Amino acid sequence: LWQKFVKVFSTREDGADNGWRGEYFGKMMRGASITYRYLPDEELYSIMEETVRALLATQDELGRITTYPTEHELCGWDLWVRKYVLVGCLYFYDICRDNALKESILTAMQKHADYLIANLGEDKTDILATSDLWGGINSSSLLEPIVELYKLTNEERYLTFAKYILSRGGCTGGNLLDIVEKGELLPHEFPTTKAYEMISFFEGVLAYYEATGEERMLSIVRRFADLVWENEITVIGCAGCKSEQFNHSAIMQAEPVSDKVIMQETCVTVTWMRLMERLLSDLGEAKYADRMELSALNALHGAVNLYHIKQYCKEERRLVDALPFDSYSPLLHHARGVGIGGYKTFADGGYYGCCACIGAAGTGLYPLSAATRSEKGYAIHFFESGTIHLTDSAVIEEIYSPAAGTLSLLLSGFPKTPVALSVRVPSWSNDPSCTLDGEAVDVTAGSYLTLERVWNDGARLTLSFHPALTPIRVNKRTAIRYGAYVLTRDEEKQAGNIMKKIVLPYEGAVYYMETPQEPESIRLRLKTRKGKDVLLTDYASCGKHWLAPRRRITVWFEVKKSILGMRKTKIKREHS
Repeated sequence: LWQKFVKVFSTREDGADNGWRGEYFGKMMRGASITYRYLPDEELYSIMEETVRALLATQDELGRITTYPTEHELCGWDLWVRKYVLVGCLYFYDICRDNALKESILTAMQKHADYLIANLGEDKTDILATSDLWGGINSSSLLEPIVELYKLTNEERYLTFAKYILSRGGCTGGNLLDIVEKGELLPHEFPTTKAYEMISFFEGVLAYYEATGEERMLSIVRRFADLVWENEITVIGCAGCKSEQFNHSAIMQAEPVSDKVIMQETCVTVTWMRLMERLLSDLGEAKYADRMELSALNALHGAVNLYHIKQYCKEERRLVDALPFDSYSPLLHHARGVGIGGYKTFADGGYYGCCACIGAAGTGLYPLSAATRSEKGYAIHFFESGTIHLTDSAVIEEIYSPAAGTLSLLLSGFPKTPVALSVRVPSWSNDPSCTLDGEAVDVTAGSYLTLERVWNDGARLTLSFHPALTPIRVNKRTAIRYGAYVLTRDEEKQAGNIMKKIVLPYEGAVYYMETPQEPESIRLRLKTRKGKDVLLTDYASCGKHWLAPRRRITVWFEVKKSILGMRKTKIKREHS
């Protein structure tokens, strides 16, 4: 497979159909590099190194590494491909252990970028004219790796080129930076509405802020992130309920769609997570971790093809062999496995897709960013039972129960000097509580608890987040979250009509927890007035057998409003 990803740079086969096969290398290399950082594996590293060496060998005398021939370049998805060449090389460069190879990678990246600088800009080819798709936003997303190359080399020409890309505003029809700054339009009203590429462009704007400290750029990205969060991000943490475009998904997500409609591209999920992680790293604000958690535990994990099931290919009009990630995520009475995003075949046989390539960047990034260094110590952003190795000696044993909403941290091996430990208290917490070695500590939902002290061996920090059912109502339909998990009805798990209206008991909503079944994280039953309980499990575990006769799932359903009362009804919890 990796050989196929590289071979297209020799055959230049994207030139024949203005394709994007060349993106596969960069996406997969980025995901593999992130995964390797979290779980080092020598076989994986060997494959990556061999692949990068093979890619460098395809560079022509002009410095180009692309899947487009010289007689048909700077069009279609050519700049998108060249962007991902830089992305893949930059990520492998960070983990490369061979200094000579690192030097070769750096030289190749600079020649590759210098060719673009020589051909794009004022009095040259306009970057927005290099693609007739989506107003050129795909080409403008080249910004992020160009800025990263500037950070790596400190060569002024790359910063100058980045400034030029910014000056063009991202797309035809209007300057996206000015549009976001003015705040007069919502994302679905922008000159271009392609969700994945637009988020990727703003990731480059944030990288520019990181390189220059220009506060205006940070302000624009923060405003953009909030606009998308408030108007486009759905209940499961993705966006784009109209094909792969922004369409005011916050409102449209609860509307029925036909079986032929694709929605909520996995590429959008991962790129949104990347932007949130970057804002979290730059600013340390808990809301970005909350948003990233929602996407990871629902949209991303839900897209993992756990059982290697075949998927339907719209282009071939048939089922094809499994890819590791599903490309689209349903919400309302729909099934998985209905299409392969970014599907392309190779000239020598085989196929792949964009979402299958990008998924590993998300599944690697989420655990990798769970615990990070802070200014005076360490921060824990996301929770999973296991061992956190902060240094050779400093270790935290973590026990987390998503159903109970409890987190226990046992510390050992810390230095005998003060160290700050910050732990996120999620915004979904209800009256959270905390103890340190049995002594109560004040905590606030939607923030970080930070304690700076000398940590004795055996110090134990315990937090209780008290998750509860949280109803969300859109267009006369209801979705329910339990903590960060979106609860889902799955017709394979429970007989009957999953779209039948739920009529709750007169006393309100009452539920009881059950032991989750593999691969579930949350399993509970909601009592109804007529006595038949409704089974609800976490979204990521649902719809996994998408070739089964009963394969539809739904996160949106009708609940009798007069009984639920939404904000007024107290949702009670019982134990099974």
